[in-house]
Amino acid sequence: MNGLTTPAMLHDTVFLMDVDNTLLDNDCITQDLRNHLLSEFGSLSARRYWSIFEALRSELGYADYLGALQRYRVRELIDPMHDMRLLLMSGFLIDYPFADRLYPSSLAVIRHLRGLGTPVILSDGDVVFQPRKIQRSGLWLAFESKVLIYIHKELMLDAVQQYYPARHYVVVDDKLRILTAMKKTLGDRLTTIFVRQGHYALNAAANATLPPADITLESIGDLLTQDLSAVLPRQGMPEATPP
Repeated sequence: MNGLTTPAMLHDTVFLMDVDNTLLDNDCITQDLRNHLLSEFGSLSARRYWSIFEALRSELGYADYLGALQRYRVRELIDPMHDMRLLLMSGFLIDYPFADRLYPSSLAVIRHLRGLGTPVILSDGDVVFQPRKIQRSGLWLAFESKVLIYIHKELMLDAVQQYYPARHYVVVDDKLRILTAMKKTLGDRLTTIFVRQGHYALNAAANATLPPADITLESIGDLLTQDLSAVLPRQGMPEATPP
């Protein structure tokens, strides 16, 4: 899904921005959900839900909170009152105040990058909850509807280039694995920025097996002072042929 109008124009620089744990503190959201499940359903039911959630994430390749809730409902033997509370739990997710979980500098960073190029959300996720999260957080509006959501975004770079052709791309993400995969595809046409926020970014054992990103930052707010002049194309360069 995206806010693209056709035909696509060639941009000098497109910033491909991740959402979860890059612009939005998704670890905090998950912890709030854990606390809610524990208080409403107890430790045993909460453990069962998270077991289903992790199995579904391995199966699909992305986090599907609502899908895990549906699978929990189908699999678990629950009484009618429990079932009603499950329906209310879906409301907890859909109506969650996501705007309160934006990192403090996220909106300022988007405004800053708009002065350097074209910021675009590039996120993994499902077709219901992830767009809802992006809309309710205010990010959909902040990115002027330039939103791309895929199941495995690192495998969708041909589509990204068709929607937003550019001389150069900059991807900002908390997952070094994603950055590495995208770098292998786009090579020198891509600058990778690794933001060390969230549990994936801080998993030293997993990241030790991967090459470093072009730029590593401790927080998304560091982009406000990061000098990107060396990696951005100069104005007036000959136009590259879009893929």
